[in-house]
Amino acid sequence: MIEVNSLSKRYGDKLAVDSLTFTVRPGVVTGFLGPNGAGKSTTMRMIMGLDRPTSGSVTVNGRPHAQHVAPLHEIGALLEAKSIHPGRSAYHHLRALAASNGIGAERVLEVIDLVGLSEVARKRAGAFSLGMGQRLGIATALLGDPKVVILDEPVNGLDPEGVLWIRNLLKGLAAQGRTVLVSSHLMSEMAVTAEDLIVIGRGRLLSAGRIGEFIARSSSRRVRVRSPQVARLRELLLADGATVSGIEPDVIDVEGLDAPKIGERAADAGVVLHELVPEEASLEEAFMRITKDSVEYHGGSGASFAAKGGVRR
Repeated sequence: MIEVNSLSKRYGDKLAVDSLTFTVRPGVVTGFLGPNGAGKSTTMRMIMGLDRPTSGSVTVNGRPHAQHVAPLHEIGALLEAKSIHPGRSAYHHLRALAASNGIGAERVLEVIDLVGLSEVARKRAGAFSLGMGQRLGIATALLGDPKVVILDEPVNGLDPEGVLWIRNLLKGLAAQGRTVLVSSHLMSEMAVTAEDLIVIGRGRLLSAGRIGEFIARSSSRRVRVRSPQVARLRELLLADGATVSGIEPDVIDVEGLDAPKIGERAADAGVVLHELVPEEASLEEAFMRITKDSVEYHGGSGASFAAKGGVRR
């Protein structure tokens, strides 16, 4: 378990992390989300004991990272995939770490096989592709068979097969009762991998809890209705206080009434319905809504760029 309590980190005049408090529980995959510059990397570095908090505290399985006698057995992390000596092979990189932590050579071979690097284990890591470097970083994180695993953008550079492999790996680690914290900008992947979610913006906690609850809180409770009598249905629903917007000749979006109420109202009036679908915001939509005031870097309009002729040569 990871417990963060009133954690803050200041760099000069910049408050990178501002009084964060949250818990990452074992047995589930927890997604760690936030816009660029939100403080995610700084928070993970403080969890790993790489940065000292300005105030507050963070513990891993009840102790600060520095107080663990065998930290590699308690917590493994992938924070920077390429933080290895480029002239060293994957095998010797892992073997050196293992030897310094009392881990046998057989475990090195196990994690190399687990991440799919057996065929290139003796090659220089400096020649690895981004995806191969990610796999080596994950092998390093898992080397000590840790109870807590932290991965920053683990699918970066991986092909679809690799993304699926990571998804199943994370779920498998959580199913074993481990604490798994994953930072990613791929909302579609987080939506199918994480059960819990922690969202921060400008160093502050914006949300913490179950991912389904997070999406539900950010949804507009909209219902899509298809009917050959859409004009009549619109009048009925407006009279009941609903908000109705037309998107196609025979389709309307309704807010303010749930699907059962709409169906009952249509039945009472003899209005035929061909489709009645409650719609929920996607994780990406929910994330954009909750972080809209926390984004530090805003891009310009692509449409505006195209209208001006794009890049001139």
